[in-house]
Amino acid sequence: MYIDVVPNRKSRPAILLRASRRVGSRTVKATLANLTDWPPDVVAGLRRLLERRRRGEPIGEEAFAIERSIPHGHVQAALAMAKKIGLDALIASKPSRQRDLVLAMAIERLIDPGSKLATTRLWHTTTLARELGVEEATVDDLYAAMDWLSARQERIERKLAQRHLSEGALVLYDVTSSYYEGRHCPLARFGHSRDGKKGRPIIVYGLLSDGEGRPVAVETYPGDTGDPTTVPDAVERLRRDFGLERVVLVGDRGMLTQTQIDRLKEYPQLGWISALRSGAIRALARQGAVQMTLFDKQNLAEIASPDFPGERLVVCYNPQLGEERARKRRELIEATRRDLDKIAAEARRRTKTPLSNEQIALKVGRVIHRRKMAKHFVLRIDAHRLDYEINEAAVAEEQALDGIYVIRTSESAEHLSAPQAVRAYKSLAQVERAFRTMKTVELEVRPIFHRTERRVPTHIFLCMLAYYLEWHLRKAWKPLLFDDEDLDEDRRTRDPVAPARPSDGARRKKAARQTEDGLPVHSFRSLLAELGTLCKNRCRIQTGKTETRIDLATEPTDLQARAFHLIEVCPVHGI
Repeated sequence: MYIDVVPNRKSRPAILLRASRRVGSRTVKATLANLTDWPPDVVAGLRRLLERRRRGEPIGEEAFAIERSIPHGHVQAALAMAKKIGLDALIASKPSRQRDLVLAMAIERLIDPGSKLATTRLWHTTTLARELGVEEATVDDLYAAMDWLSARQERIERKLAQRHLSEGALVLYDVTSSYYEGRHCPLARFGHSRDGKKGRPIIVYGLLSDGEGRPVAVETYPGDTGDPTTVPDAVERLRRDFGLERVVLVGDRGMLTQTQIDRLKEYPQLGWISALRSGAIRALARQGAVQMTLFDKQNLAEIASPDFPGERLVVCYNPQLGEERARKRRELIEATRRDLDKIAAEARRRTKTPLSNEQIALKVGRVIHRRKMAKHFVLRIDAHRLDYEINEAAVAEEQALDGIYVIRTSESAEHLSAPQAVRAYKSLAQVERAFRTMKTVELEVRPIFHRTERRVPTHIFLCMLAYYLEWHLRKAWKPLLFDDEDLDEDRRTRDPVAPARPSDGARRKKAARQTEDGLPVHSFRSLLAELGTLCKNRCRIQTGKTETRIDLATEPTDLQARAFHLIEVCPVHGI
């Protein structure tokens, strides 16, 4: 570390505190502080201290002291990536306090998610509040910034669509739900909860993303909204808000039902990819359209059926999936038998106060429907007794189709081959990953406490923006994460039906838990924590009777330097 004097033609020289380090064959300089406005005697005193340090002489506690160390590396990385991908410009083209607050809330959710009150506390434990100039922000300021963001959501989503979607693009769409704490928000209603939280109302939201899983738009619905009913809104957003006529919408079989597909056919230029439900597959098998002989030479085959006019059907067979389905069915049937045996034994035992047929039926109904096994059992309830037997014919019919699934699409073979159609449907896993990231410890969209109908959707949109930032960080940091670096290429070339296999490089990395250059491999969360150990230090320098304070960052470790290099950032460091 040294003091550098840089001449200026029309003004006084710039006095800069700098540090240099070797990066390969180059010497990289980093400016730590601008000392131009410091008194000359203080600059001279600091220069003497640095020279004493360079010679290895003791500086002395009275001359130099570190008053406080604040985690900074993860903040620097997130801010650098946000700047690189233009997240600040997406939020608003012109700088403003509201934009800084929204960006700070998105980054804080990435670093340490919490309530808005917790956010105003937590971002003071890092350099985030100071870096974005929001140190004095209150909870009310954050709520006001959320209201400001709510008014800009559609505009931001249009910008994202312009970046990542184009005519003919693949668009992934899926819906999930999150539980709600309280009863005040009109959107919070009881419905199909995916969180397993009994007795809690939920909020439903649907996410649109591009073919690589980058989030583009999110729409929020009341908790009792059925997944398929959200599809028309997604189509309207693509056509009306984003101005796209020709896209291929990918949705799962529970989303793109026959009713919704019939509606999609009203837009001839709009393509879609989905899958058949098990009942439709069984109907095709009875007609002889689906047979195991289709897979004598390959694991997929294209068929046609008059039941699905104008559609292409791609039948796939995965034997590993078949084995897994058979195992689950055996376990579910056995568990159901044990429960039915208990009910039958209770009915035989109750002779003085026998169970009525209605009581037995209620108990049986709960058991049968808990595991969805009604189709595999023949039940007889008569004279206060329960008798049952397994429907072997139904089991055999289902067993014959184990491992078989059918992809359906409106796209012609010229636009989309059969393997490409299967790969496109399987790419929905990337939206599911977005939901997992938003709902678990990384972004914690739940539990939701906001009371107003306006702020709940904004809270979910804010989490989407945080995931957009995380998506790009994950891409850049793949060499340091357990993620498979060859996955994107493998998805385009590997067998679309066979179980996915990690690349050789991914297996080596996971086995050794080290990168090829000997650095430890991390999860995304632990890498952020590692970067957080790079601190900014508030330093006090005493030169004579003058006391000066400056901020200096600690020198990055090899791992931290590599992480910053991958996002094309040179970390500022000093003493």
